[in-house]
Amino acid sequence: MRTLKVALGARSYPIHIGNRLLERADLIVPHLKAPLAAIVSNETVAPLYLPALAGALRASGVQVTEIVLPDGEQHKNWQTLNRIYDALLESRCERATTIIALGGGVVGDLAGFAAATYQRGVPFIQVPTTLLAQVDSSVGGKTGINHPLGKNMVGAFYQPRLVLADTDTLRTLPERELCAGLAEVIKYGLIRDLPFFEWLEGNMESLRARDPEALTHAIERSCANKADVVAADETEAGVRALLNLGHTFGHAIEAGLGYGVWLHGEAVSVGTVMAAELSRRLGWLSSEDCDRTAALLQRAGLPTQGPALGADRYLDLMAFDKKVTAGKMRLVLLKKIGEGVISAETGTPDIRAAIEACCHG
Repeated sequence: MRTLKVALGARSYPIHIGNRLLERADLIVPHLKAPLAAIVSNETVAPLYLPALAGALRASGVQVTEIVLPDGEQHKNWQTLNRIYDALLESRCERATTIIALGGGVVGDLAGFAAATYQRGVPFIQVPTTLLAQVDSSVGGKTGINHPLGKNMVGAFYQPRLVLADTDTLRTLPERELCAGLAEVIKYGLIRDLPFFEWLEGNMESLRARDPEALTHAIERSCANKADVVAADETEAGVRALLNLGHTFGHAIEAGLGYGVWLHGEAVSVGTVMAAELSRRLGWLSSEDCDRTAALLQRAGLPTQGPALGADRYLDLMAFDKKVTAGKMRLVLLKKIGEGVISAETGTPDIRAAIEACCHG
């Protein structure tokens, strides 16, 4: 097992990465406020991993409530959030009850938002079971739900007490979901870690083949990068926005097609190619590095051409992005591989041209 730390003073917490961690109640119990837990999962993950986690906790004397939600991005909404509240209230869960998210990014965001708001805040633990959640969404305290006009537009920053990333759960992950997670892994190399990007270029086939050592290294390096950024800027007032490379474009794809049609990582992949193309047009990123970026995403099994929504539709949806400030769109772009930059001065014609260059049709 490898352990990292998200340094947030009194609210600092560990990230444990390793195999067979779901059975390690000894890693979880010290972070419980009381021997009370509500595990939130979904219909896909629960049959695979809920018995092991709930069984280990019960064997350690913890009273466990199980809450199983429907699976899919299309369920990341008020209705599903209310299902969590209903279950917590029906089970008479109190302020000392720790909510544990067992699943991917959707489960983590929903359970985290429920934890942030139920009785004005209860303890929260992340047990991510997808690559995307293990390397990105489980770390840093972003929680929330989608709105028809924009992704993650309703939510809260609410840090977990622990992140437990059991790499064994990746064995049952569908290939498409594994590839989607690699989009966020590649992101860290692009925005701040050139040596990691180069390592990914040399090890992508091993990652696709689910080599345990390669996956563990990629998860640890990704989490280390994210932990550094979150410690420096918890609420995204500055440098943390770099973690959104490709996301403004990608969120437009998700909203434009309907949540769940494309996976988040697939949309981020195309959004990253659009950001790279825009960076090239601005004279920052070389054509060679632009091509390297797209080539690595393709080798990761990810799309690099966006759906033909039309540039006007992209721009309209991007205007709802959380990073719009004083009416200006703040985009994460690349000066070079390994150096991201936040720009609010990019003109609409350049953004439009980059979108059109990276879309089908």
